[in-house]
Amino acid sequence: MMIHFLFVIFISIGLSSGADQYYDGTSCYSADNVQGTRYSCDSLSPSKCWTFLVYRANDRFNTIAKISTLFNVTSEELLGKNSNVTSSSEVLNPGREVVVPITCSCVDRFYKANLSYIFAGSMTLSNVACELFEGLVKSVVLEEQNSVFSSNSSFQVGSTIQVPLKCACPDKNSTNAGVEFLVTYPLIRNDDPNVICERFNISVSNLLDVNHLDAFATVYPNTTVLVPLKSEPKINFDFPGSSPPSNSPGFIPIEPVEKSRKSTQLQKVYISVSVVGFFLVLVTMVACGLYVKTLRKCKAEEKSHTLTRKSSLTSCSTPRSSQLSGPTPPKSSTASCLSPDLLEGIKYLLGNYTVEEMKKATNDFSEESRIMDDDIYKGFMDDAEILIKQTRFEDTKQVIDVHSKINHVHIVKLLGVCYGDDDNFSWCYLVFDYPSNGSLRGCLSSSNPSLRWRRRTHIAFDVATGLHYLHYCVVPPYTHKNVSSKTIFLTRNWRAKVAVFEAMSIAGTGTSKDHENISHSDHFAHAITSDQKEDIYAFGVVLLELISGKRNLEEKPLIESVAFLGGGASSSSDNQAGGCFDQLKNFVDPSLKDDYPLAEALCLAVLAKACTEDDPFHRPSMDDILKVLGRMV
Repeated sequence: MMIHFLFVIFISIGLSSGADQYYDGTSCYSADNVQGTRYSCDSLSPSKCWTFLVYRANDRFNTIAKISTLFNVTSEELLGKNSNVTSSSEVLNPGREVVVPITCSCVDRFYKANLSYIFAGSMTLSNVACELFEGLVKSVVLEEQNSVFSSNSSFQVGSTIQVPLKCACPDKNSTNAGVEFLVTYPLIRNDDPNVICERFNISVSNLLDVNHLDAFATVYPNTTVLVPLKSEPKINFDFPGSSPPSNSPGFIPIEPVEKSRKSTQLQKVYISVSVVGFFLVLVTMVACGLYVKTLRKCKAEEKSHTLTRKSSLTSCSTPRSSQLSGPTPPKSSTASCLSPDLLEGIKYLLGNYTVEEMKKATNDFSEESRIMDDDIYKGFMDDAEILIKQTRFEDTKQVIDVHSKINHVHIVKLLGVCYGDDDNFSWCYLVFDYPSNGSLRGCLSSSNPSLRWRRRTHIAFDVATGLHYLHYCVVPPYTHKNVSSKTIFLTRNWRAKVAVFEAMSIAGTGTSKDHENISHSDHFAHAITSDQKEDIYAFGVVLLELISGKRNLEEKPLIESVAFLGGGASSSSDNQAGGCFDQLKNFVDPSLKDDYPLAEALCLAVLAKACTEDDPFHRPSMDDILKVLGRMV
């Protein structure tokens, strides 16, 4: 869940941390090592400092005594910094925040508070970083620190690793501004930065400045921010509404000993800016309404003018650098041919390419550049990778027309078109953006080690989001009807995009035996639902491929492989392959090893089986699917 910073832009008072610290918004489980993954230091930074971090009590570490053991400090030290706890054996509520003193050192350009952890149970490095230490160290950093072990290694009782906790020391500019401590603060769901600042009694601008965040930044759970303080943090239980929930993590107000008087002034400014912002939004909405009304009128006149033209092909040509906008034919010197009817479907800027450029980009459509069986090629143009799909001339207009109506981050973008240079114009080429990690099928087939479980669940969510957009957010709604791991592509950051290479069906216009015996008034809604269920089935197959890494065209369909979940022959006996859970473990992609939550794998498998039910109306909707997957990402 995202937690939004809702505040105004303030002039910074000049606070900054050593070597410019940055906020890292990537997941704790992410393998990306970006700016802010660790807090940096340099030769001008303090080499060492005494500071603090915040840790939340949980079922395993629920007393001061246990937490002190985890962080290698004495119980007396923790009791001294958490004066409202009377005994080291007092059981703390889940989510109760504890201030932990640490020594932060600059080593190899990065700050860290290094400690040893001895495993008391079977866990992975990711479990230690993101669950046990609650994101106070990122998984990728823990793996680098303990490189002799694999990230998928399951550690046994007694195994010892080094844990470099995130920390930072204030630099000279910060200390000159009165900052004595930079407290490492892990964010959780429903965290409100304004509340955090009020609890620590600092201004929002100070928090932004020290973490190099702008006024419209977004922060995420299981990440950390640095809180600049002028004195040691002290828990204040007199703060209104400070009681933590008894059954889930929450906040207890924390503030330094010294209090400032800025919060009331900030509230007044927030209210003033909010009022001004409301009127600006209102004016913008009115302006947009007038613009849309005028645009519709212009388009209506333009369409009327276009319909008076002849539908025959007219000789014309366009260089690659030109762009098409609207139904007016372009002019150029290269042989090409466009129909006014075809141009009618282009409602946004679209590049027009020549056959020579297509041949050059694909090495004359060589077999090495072909990435799929159905005439899809990978090419290079202007130092960028592109996808080229060969299509029949009569299908080209339909594909362009579809892309002129859709625009979504999880749908591969259409960049341009090439209409051929012969007299028949029988073949055209559609040019798409190429997500750099290629097709999902290709990554699964190669057992790409980067395709970890967390990324697979995000891929499933991305694909579901794209299909949900087609089913519910486009008028009229569309059904893809060609969803597969071959038409799903992955970006550099392992986010998924669905490719629309062919004309999609408008939901409800297809024919189906299921439509018989349905009243006329219900027919259209029933037809839309029936068509969308085809996409649901295909999505279920993709889920099975994500779980297993296998193709659906192997010895037996993947759907038969999950019959043990119920409704199949193998579910009748728990002795087959050791029962349901053993069969599930055997079904999961071996390249994942044991680095995945079994409960999530079971949930995803059950969802996939529901999507592939024989009866279309027993399958969930894409809206239902998103609700399930949204809890996993």
